[in-house]
Amino acid sequence: MEIQQLEYFKTVAEMQHMTQAAEKLNISQPALSKSISNIEQEIGVPLFDRQGRSISLNRYGKLFLNSVDIILEEFDKAKEEIGGLVMPGFGEVAFGFIHTLGMEVVPELMAHVPERYPNMKFTLTQAASYNLLKWLEEGQIDLCLSQRIRSKTIEIDWIELWSEELFVIVPKNHRFANRESIKLEEIKDEPFISIKRGNALRLIVDKLFKEAGITTNITFAAEEMHTVAGFVGAGLGVSLIPNVKGLNDYNVCKIRVSEPICERKIGVSWAANRYLSPAANQFKNYLVEYFKEK
Repeated sequence: MEIQQLEYFKTVAEMQHMTQAAEKLNISQPALSKSISNIEQEIGVPLFDRQGRSISLNRYGKLFLNSVDIILEEFDKAKEEIGGLVMPGFGEVAFGFIHTLGMEVVPELMAHVPERYPNMKFTLTQAASYNLLKWLEEGQIDLCLSQRIRSKTIEIDWIELWSEELFVIVPKNHRFANRESIKLEEIKDEPFISIKRGNALRLIVDKLFKEAGITTNITFAAEEMHTVAGFVGAGLGVSLIPNVKGLNDYNVCKIRVSEPICERKIGVSWAANRYLSPAANQFKNYLVEYFKEK
């Protein structure tokens, strides 16, 4: 049963005249009669009492009309709500981002958004990259800011927005603490504090070590980078992470890597073959513009 059939039924029920209802609906009377007949067959009872050319709702028809009124009202309400969600500049965007961007980058970004899109609403989600990937696959978020993430189930588009240098961090009392630069191979024998597997940064760091021919001695894998910094500051190892906000508050020294180039690229991701609302498209384009200017 289709919404159009219900609208036809409501018109006939209100006018209780098939010919006049057909004229109002701008369809032929046989087509309208067939539509009403199909509804009755699907429900299993007649909805009108027919006497010659006159028709009138019977008790089943009156009961069905009450339900049809509710259905059509809810349908119109849903169309209006969804229309508001997809209207350019007015919709809602489900936006995810990795933990480290929640300390400075995303708050600054969101503080500027109302200047351009005062009527746009956001659902913000902060999570590890593997969770962002899962939610992107499931359609729970429209866009996410992270390192490049790849899916085994859907195609994901990604635009690079900026890159961040990765630094070796060591405890302040470490023999490398006064170094301005270091080669990655120089820390190969050091206890290493890592990010947990499944995190996109972990993939980047593992790849850098593999390409350098280094096998790391991982003594602890943390959920997020401030935990890494805390363990390094306590003298439990060294690590390779971006210069996250608050890093200088820990008992660590930050050393630039001279060889090889160590960096992570941050960009915006979205499901390639899934509908993206006008609001989400606008915000995606705004992200590209915003970070290009920065």
